[in-house]
Amino acid sequence: MKPIWIVDDDQSIRFVLEKALLREGLPTRSFTNPREVMKALEAEGESDGPQVLVSDIRMPGGSGLDLLTAIKQRMPGLPVIIMTAFSDLDSAVSAFQSGAFEYLPKPFDLPKAVELIRRAVGESQREDVAEEKMADAPEMLGQAPAMQDVFRGIGRLAQSHVTVLITGESGSGKELVAHALHKHSPRANQPFVAINTAAIPKDLLESELFGHERGAFTGAQASRRGRFEQADGGTLFLDEIGDMPFDLQTRLLRVLSDGNFYRVGGHSAVKANVRVIAATHQDLEQRVKEGVFREDLYHRLNVIRLRLPALRERREDVPVLARYFLQRSAQQLGVEPKRMDDAALERLSHFQFPGNVRQLENICHWLTVMAPTQVIEVKDLPPEVLGSTRGAAVAALTALSFGGVGGLVESPLGLSEPGHINGDDLSLRAQNLTTNFDTHVVNTAVMGWEPGLEQEALALLKSGSTDVWDALTRRFETSLIQAALATTRGRRIEAAQKLGIGRNTITRKIHELGLDEA
Repeated sequence: MKPIWIVDDDQSIRFVLEKALLREGLPTRSFTNPREVMKALEAEGESDGPQVLVSDIRMPGGSGLDLLTAIKQRMPGLPVIIMTAFSDLDSAVSAFQSGAFEYLPKPFDLPKAVELIRRAVGESQREDVAEEKMADAPEMLGQAPAMQDVFRGIGRLAQSHVTVLITGESGSGKELVAHALHKHSPRANQPFVAINTAAIPKDLLESELFGHERGAFTGAQASRRGRFEQADGGTLFLDEIGDMPFDLQTRLLRVLSDGNFYRVGGHSAVKANVRVIAATHQDLEQRVKEGVFREDLYHRLNVIRLRLPALRERREDVPVLARYFLQRSAQQLGVEPKRMDDAALERLSHFQFPGNVRQLENICHWLTVMAPTQVIEVKDLPPEVLGSTRGAAVAALTALSFGGVGGLVESPLGLSEPGHINGDDLSLRAQNLTTNFDTHVVNTAVMGWEPGLEQEALALLKSGSTDVWDALTRRFETSLIQAALATTRGRRIEAAQKLGIGRNTITRKIHELGLDEA
């Protein structure tokens, strides 16, 4: 492992940090001023540089902010922690604007300083992996198992000209799938034309799709090609096809049948060689039953169907997507990319995302502008994310009473559900319970967990289980440690202090319970 570089003209500061980090197994290297750091980098190169740089702001041999700027130009992914006296907080703001990982106010609490440096080391290691994958990120729709069927579908359809219907919630990335189908098809070098049929007024949609002749209607001063002609030889993507007006569905059906259509006001048939990919967030079968969507058009479009999963069905993709969107937002705004700590990523991953990937992108753009520091913590997340997780907090407090296994279980909050409770239902109920979320509600939930525990124990004992003590103790300890780590944003030493146990004890328990692998 590469060393932690410490830059400070104060020998006592260097000595204290060196000893504390060495006790934690972190190698160090110290410098008295920024000039020594730059000379070392010139002589040894970035590959032998630091894992993390910890620098004071004001030193006789140079400014820590100038060093930060110079280091970021050479090693943009290196986490830099700026040490500053309280009177230097204005400088700390400048440090964040220049890309600092975090600032450490003097005088500092040594365990907190070590914990901060450990977080920076973890961030440095993640950034190394992320940079290797980021080049491919725009082409990746996700790595979760829920996306594998989509990947396989795109692969199998790569050389096909067949019509495809993409279904999925709004914001889940249906147009990205359509682009991928086009890009990997024989039509890749021909036009890809997209139109949202729900966004164009009914009176204009026909002209948009099929074009019009001069004089066809008031204002038609010249002939105009429609989207079908524009996409000739390529792919036409019809988004939100479920909202297409009924009378236009007949014209679309004819084009799909024989490839011929007439411009508005035209008398000569126009033929277009177009592959049609349609998408909708609606239930087309239900639309057919309601009589607002033609059944024959539905069957014509539904040759091959690809269902795109909602983001909440592939939560493991949230961290990599968030990192990508944060980097892209920073590039668009011309600022240093921000990073999320583990606790913030965990909280974000459990958000329901009613707006799916599009909502995640908007959240990351909001964070790029609004988050006060370079490292985004749970408290920096937008209100809609923090508000949704209050309900999750009550659900976590009553987790033992739900059991998480099959069978009928009752909670102390009066819910009676089959095992494997639907996550959306649980979240909704939890949110309803926490409309006026405050300490009183939390205390009420906590006071009610013992009956649920007793019921769970009775159910396991009646089932003939012989490891009831170990099973429930393991779950109890897991819940306690996870709750403590959540309140301390992953800081183990502080979590141990809150729980009233030793640092070695919490480390051993985390390892025994497998929480460090989660």
